[in-house]
Amino acid sequence: MNHHHRAIARALAGVLGLAVLAACGAPAPSASTPGPAQSAATAPATAPAGDSAFPVEVASGGAGSTTTITIAERPDAIISLSPTATETLFAIGAGEQVKAVDDQSNFPADAPRTELSGFTPNVEAILGEAPDLVVMAGADEDVVASLAKAGVPTLVLPSAANLTEAYDQMERLGAATGRLAEAKALVAKTDEAIDAAVASVPERQGETTYFHELDPTLYTVTGGTFIGEIYGLFGLTSIGDAAGTADLYPQLSEEFVVEQDPDLIFLSDTQCCGVTLEQVKQRPGWAGMAAVEHGRVHSVNEDIASRWGPRVADFAASVAEQVKALEPAQA
Repeated sequence: MNHHHRAIARALAGVLGLAVLAACGAPAPSASTPGPAQSAATAPATAPAGDSAFPVEVASGGAGSTTTITIAERPDAIISLSPTATETLFAIGAGEQVKAVDDQSNFPADAPRTELSGFTPNVEAILGEAPDLVVMAGADEDVVASLAKAGVPTLVLPSAANLTEAYDQMERLGAATGRLAEAKALVAKTDEAIDAAVASVPERQGETTYFHELDPTLYTVTGGTFIGEIYGLFGLTSIGDAAGTADLYPQLSEEFVVEQDPDLIFLSDTQCCGVTLEQVKQRPGWAGMAAVEHGRVHSVNEDIASRWGPRVADFAASVAEQVKALEPAQA
């Protein structure tokens, strides 16, 4: 997909996003609002940053299941139980408002990391930090209700399905923290960087396939996932799309991967599971695959690839470099 096609796709995604908001009963933002993503925050898009922006109402939850939370005052004791939200909070300048983050929030390095868990959140432990706002990726209704009973609003930002949702969540965090202007600027900067990465790659003729390995048991992604969308911007097709399943994250067999013989292999399990190129070569039939033979097996930072925050631009840039490195015979 070249730069022109990407612009069209993004515009269509924005229209679909508005339709989702309307279906949820949320007010549709003005079509004249600038930027590649429309904010799901119910506060006016022109709301000033800082204390004067409050109270503010912000949409919590994912597409099709949002509720509205009210944040009475600028939060200065935020607990983030989502590594993606943590990265975004610091990127929009709200790091000074963050009191504690979960055990998986390893970026930036100076984030106040604790033993709090985003996978199994403990209400007592969370309240022990005396938060005035909790941000989490999982919509645990009991936890949200318990925190609300204690007077603590919870902003739920689940996994984004596409860039439009990712940008929307950045703006929601901006509205929730009194940093909407900074969030809009971050969205624009991130989108411009992705556009630049896409524009740097010549449009390719024919199909170029890839296998993105999530773990050693060969779970992968399809084009319908957030990760798959990023690869799709460069005209790449996941071999998972040919698996004949509706599962967005199918598990493939070694025989299927060898048969598909993808042009590129991306290993997103080198950190978690220690998978190496040498190990890949030892798999039955893999040594004869084109990607293995021609050195087109690449390690991917699993944190950057799996999160939908501002570092998605870094992921896009890394994919661009590997596509550009393909020999001319494949172009």
